[in-house]
Amino acid sequence: MVPIRTARPRTAIRLLALVALLLAALTAPFHRAHAATPFKILAFYDGTYDAAHISFVHEANSWFPQQAAANGFSYTATNDWNQLNTANLANYQVVMFLDNYPHTAAQQSAFRGYMEGGGGWMGFHVAAYNDQTPSDWSWYHETFLGTGTFKSNSWGPTSETLRIEDPNHAATAGLPSTITSSVSEWYSWQHDLRQNPAIDILASMDQSTFPIGTDPNQTWYSGYYPIVWSNRNYKMIYNNFGHNAMDYATNTTLSSTFASPQQNQLLLQGLRWLGGASGPVTPPPGGGSGAVTGLGGKCVDVAGASSANGAAVQLYDCNGTNAQSWTVGSDGTLRALGKCMDVAAAGTANGTQVQLYDCNGTGSQVWQPGTGGALVNPQSGKCLDATGKSSANGTRLQIWSCTGATNQVWHLPTT
Repeated sequence: MVPIRTARPRTAIRLLALVALLLAALTAPFHRAHAATPFKILAFYDGTYDAAHISFVHEANSWFPQQAAANGFSYTATNDWNQLNTANLANYQVVMFLDNYPHTAAQQSAFRGYMEGGGGWMGFHVAAYNDQTPSDWSWYHETFLGTGTFKSNSWGPTSETLRIEDPNHAATAGLPSTITSSVSEWYSWQHDLRQNPAIDILASMDQSTFPIGTDPNQTWYSGYYPIVWSNRNYKMIYNNFGHNAMDYATNTTLSSTFASPQQNQLLLQGLRWLGGASGPVTPPPGGGSGAVTGLGGKCVDVAGASSANGAAVQLYDCNGTNAQSWTVGSDGTLRALGKCMDVAAAGTANGTQVQLYDCNGTGSQVWQPGTGGALVNPQSGKCLDATGKSSANGTRLQIWSCTGATNQVWHLPTT
């Protein structure tokens, strides 16, 4: 009888262990699926005032969908601010204001309730603009943003050095102490955000970056200017940038808000934090040098190894020459023979040819990795494309709507 008595506890222990394993098996898939569930972004915009703001809206509504799959979110944009209501907001984890903020009582009430209920928000540049005293919406400008009214702006739009003020925030993970911003006009505010205990300043103008601006009458020569911040009482991030440089006479965009890989990293990590998917994102590529290959294993080549402005960029048999040696810049450029890969005449239409041109910091020369090996020009929202899906020597490269086809798949150098 002794063996029988000793076997019973062992059997019970085994049964308990089996039950534990079954429970673990049942619960583990649930947690994995929950963690992998994309968060949903609803972005509001007007897209009707100031060509520079309109340019940014077009860029944002192209760039964010391109980043969505790799960063765990879906992106919906609307210019119907009446969708800012309690029932609709319940379907989204993050709300964006691209170029304005709600002005009706119903919209304001729905947004405030959403934020006080734990919703996430990201705003850009003019979404904080208010020149009325007192504010037309005290809770938003005083309590939520902390800015009060607009005070001044720099001019013209410039790229600046930003200092990371809170390196421990999820949005700033992995960034160096200073980063280079994209080009923007910059705002200053009535209130000193450093005096507000609710405000967590994530990035500000570094003192080394002064003067800020190109117009002597609107240039900042000293001072403290916060650029990115959060409010500890809400799940929110405001970004001061979102105004592209423009040739207003021809309505041509001259810069890209998404031209700075480090600023993009800050932006995407902030979004992931807002959406509950915190964690560092892989920094955009930069520094690699060598061949860029595409359809048929052919190399991206500068015709005739010419460094003249306007030289054709094409596909050609790989031959190891300098005409096929490209450096991936941390600013999003691809450089060969001392020049940059450029969209001709800042074009945005399908079929606009790609050429070699003097590097000038404009959005025509920015290329961001997209899904499936695509190279996306954020200014146009189009992909680098081998014309006619051909891999023949001399096939010109152009921009075209992103399709995921093999003639839009590129392999960048990594070393």
